[in-house]
Amino acid sequence: MNEILSGLLDAVQSVDPVLRTVIAGLAIMLETSVLVGLIVPGDTIVIVAGTAVSSPWEGVLLGIAVVVGALIGESVGFALGRFLGPRIRASRLGRRIGERNWARSERYLERRGGPAIFLSRFLPVLHSLVPLTVGMSGYSYRRFLAWTAPACAVWAALYISVAAAAAGTYRELSDTIHFAGYVFVGIIVVFLLLVWIGKRVLERYERRHLDDAGTGDVEN
Repeated sequence: MNEILSGLLDAVQSVDPVLRTVIAGLAIMLETSVLVGLIVPGDTIVIVAGTAVSSPWEGVLLGIAVVVGALIGESVGFALGRFLGPRIRASRLGRRIGERNWARSERYLERRGGPAIFLSRFLPVLHSLVPLTVGMSGYSYRRFLAWTAPACAVWAALYISVAAAAAGTYRELSDTIHFAGYVFVGIIVVFLLLVWIGKRVLERYERRHLDDAGTGDVEN
């Protein structure tokens, strides 16, 4: 296990740091772009890049690249919503997303306001639809950035720090503990599991309140 994992980590670390950083930034830009995030595993690429961080400065630069990439991706979604939102919603792709999800995104923004933009970064589906919805709603771009930038920073810091810490712990233990590889894998798996659980809990909480709000609107 240690030999296989060491080979994989060394392969990632052998890639030029600038190239790793650029790839991670591009991946998260695509992941946060409207609907593209459904097929591009940006979070996985960020974790892989994070395992190769060997100094605080590398971590900071990687974090900056990821945040900038995320902001570009979400800005694309905002711009598409501002200029093409109704067309996208009425298109074949928009119909595949489902009117229920579009309405849910609108209610979420109406109910939460700015915090909806922040929280959507951590929610499935909504993280792709909310930037579009914000663009269609008339929110100013400056206000949108004020809420989404901190969310992107928190997300990037969390993923990069955990990946770097797991890889660093493994490298310290690999020469003395034969099951160090399992420690690394365990840290990553537990982290991803906690992220998944957190997203599901938050999603269910928000969905329940949104559904209640929608029912109340119908009754009124």
